[in-house]
Amino acid sequence: MPIYMLQDEVYDFPPVNQATQDGLLAIGGDLSPERLLLAYSQGIFPWYNVGEPILWWSLDPRMVMKPADMKVTKSLWKTIESNKFSCSFDADFENVIRSCATVRRDNNTSEDEADEPATWISEDMIHAYCELHELGFAHSVETYIGNELVGGLYGVSIGKVFCGESMFHTKTDASKVAFYHLCDFLKRNGFELIDAQQETGHLKRLGAAPIPRKEFIKTLKSLVKENSLIGNWGDGSAEWKKLVIER
Repeated sequence: MPIYMLQDEVYDFPPVNQATQDGLLAIGGDLSPERLLLAYSQGIFPWYNVGEPILWWSLDPRMVMKPADMKVTKSLWKTIESNKFSCSFDADFENVIRSCATVRRDNNTSEDEADEPATWISEDMIHAYCELHELGFAHSVETYIGNELVGGLYGVSIGKVFCGESMFHTKTDASKVAFYHLCDFLKRNGFELIDAQQETGHLKRLGAAPIPRKEFIKTLKSLVKENSLIGNWGDGSAEWKKLVIER
């Protein structure tokens, strides 16, 4: 099946059922806020290495979870209750995404095992998601010991869906604590789904599970029509607004 080539001035994507078996849907385009928001609203995300053209994916199956379904082990709960880590939202977005790009991150391995840096988070990606953050659509959760950033995550929020992008940690359980506080925030604010994108052992242990892409897209279409919580999630300034995506 041929891969769809995106045009610079046209933001439309092909139907996701035209993706290859491994999920590759389209090539090219840009990382403008309009294109990124349109992509996420349709179950599509960018993922490519430095030196490659922008690659757009829609995986089948899709890894998802409900915020209420996070699995908290006894040891993790003990860590949460100990207040070893402090937690914030949208306080240091750029440092979180840069840390995801440069330090070990959580994927399909144990959090105590060293992983490769997320080499797909290039300077262009960092700039694009920082712009989405400034517009109130990309959000971070930070965990600290004292004043030291030791873990966190970031993603994109549209409607009642949070699309997770990456996690990192420099201290054991730091990113899991961030994820716990994210799930708690999403539950309290009526979010219904976390799009975890790719199937990994780490995400399974946290409570995510794969579902067919067709089922995911059907649910996504409904949830992205809801108002979006746009703005800074940490300072109380975010507001529920209807998102209109220009094509």
